Amino acid sequence: MNVLVLLAAILFLLMILIGGKKGARSFIALFLNFGVLFLTILFMTDPNVDPITLTVISSTVISCITLFYINEVNRKTTTAFISTIITIVILLFFIVIVTENSMIQGFGEEEIEELSMFSIYIGVDFVKVGAAMIIMSTIGAITDVAISIASPMREISHHNPLISRKDLFTFGLSIGKDILGTNTNTLFFAFFGGYLALLIWFKDLSYSVGEIVNSKVFSVEMITILCAGIGIALVIPITSFITAYFFVKTRDNNLK
Repeated sequence: MNVLVLLAAILFLLMILIGGKKGARSFIALFLNFGVLFLTILFMTDPNVDPITLTVISSTVISCITLFYINEVNRKTTTAFISTIITIVILLFFIVIVTENSMIQGFGEEEIEELSMFSIYIGVDFVKVGAAMIIMSTIGAITDVAISIASPMREISHHNPLISRKDLFTFGLSIGKDILGTNTNTLFFAFFGGYLALLIWFKDLSYSVGEIVNSKVFSVEMITILCAGIGIALVIPITSFITAYFFVKTRDNNLK
């Protein structure tokens, strides 16, 4: 416990020294988002609650905290928020279909021994829970990419007021191309590092490469990584289009 407090204190001090007030808000936002995730998990165990609806609501709240609480309410955060929600809704429907057809919901055979003492007939739709889990794993990356594109587009619009909507959109896509590769690799190594113990477990079980690839536990993680990458790729053109449309329209209205 002392180590956790010490690390949290070091993180807080660094965020304050480097980020100032925004760094302090970012630190507080971590705990607020954790609270939202914790409540989401609690509500999701209720069979009467739809996991998809709950995921959309919690993703909206997390996006509001990440964008509006940290960066305040302005044009760039508004466009980033709209882009994030649209991307999540599109991705959610896609993930539900993928989860249902790939049959990755529920538990793998490796987990049966640990779960044998529990009843799994709890009335929860594991397809929707699996889709919700993937969305929760990607919401941070999607929000980060959205604000990373909207922010420089706002700056270029401010310094070049006569820029056309097409040129501003192209500028956003250009930024997105640079972000796409780095963020996709970041997601891959984050998941890979987090589940390094899974590969060690497979080694202890003497699994072959074919058994690893066809394992439900492994498939869940790979599908999560791929869906997260798809979400990042989707949010780039969506954010670029919405930001370009919104900024140019606001500029034209102000000139009238």
